[in-house]
Amino acid sequence: MQNEKRRNRPRYSTTNESTSGENVSQEEERRRMKRFLDGVLKINTGMQTIAAIFLSFIILLTTVDVVVRIFGKPIPGAVEIIAICAGVVLGFTVPISFWMKSHISVDFVVNWLPTRAKNLLNVITKCIGIGLCLLISWNFIKIATGFWKGAEVSGTLEIPLYPVAYALGICFLVLSISLFCDILKIHGGSHE
Repeated sequence: MQNEKRRNRPRYSTTNESTSGENVSQEEERRRMKRFLDGVLKINTGMQTIAAIFLSFIILLTTVDVVVRIFGKPIPGAVEIIAICAGVVLGFTVPISFWMKSHISVDFVVNWLPTRAKNLLNVITKCIGIGLCLLISWNFIKIATGFWKGAEVSGTLEIPLYPVAYALGICFLVLSISLFCDILKIHGGSHE
């Protein structure tokens, strides 16, 4: 029995008790990071679904409005509904667009840099992006609070504007979290 254990054991073991514990903690850290990244991806995908629903509504409303205009019965406030929904579509698609790397990136100079310099430059730009997105989010929330306190509504249908402004604030907050996730990917070595 002991001979079998000796045969199954690696001949030259380079790990001791302390490095084995470090490997377990690193593995646990990777699992936690993967769960966090997967959670943020689910939030981004959910936001994309909401944007798709609003976009479908815009298409349907525009089509119906054009058809009923032929009969002289346009939908009142269709333009402002479409404008509000377009704001939601735009805001809710920004985080997933960043996550999927479907935005425009001019990197012909960066491609010449060594990997470490590229990663450092990416981290710096992501940190600047996080700061800007948090600032934009904070301003949207401030504007939404002003809309709420002032009872601001749209012109024709008197739709309250503060929910859209709050939603856009949340969208930019999620974008800043997505930027942070990109820094984690760079740190973990899985960044494209």
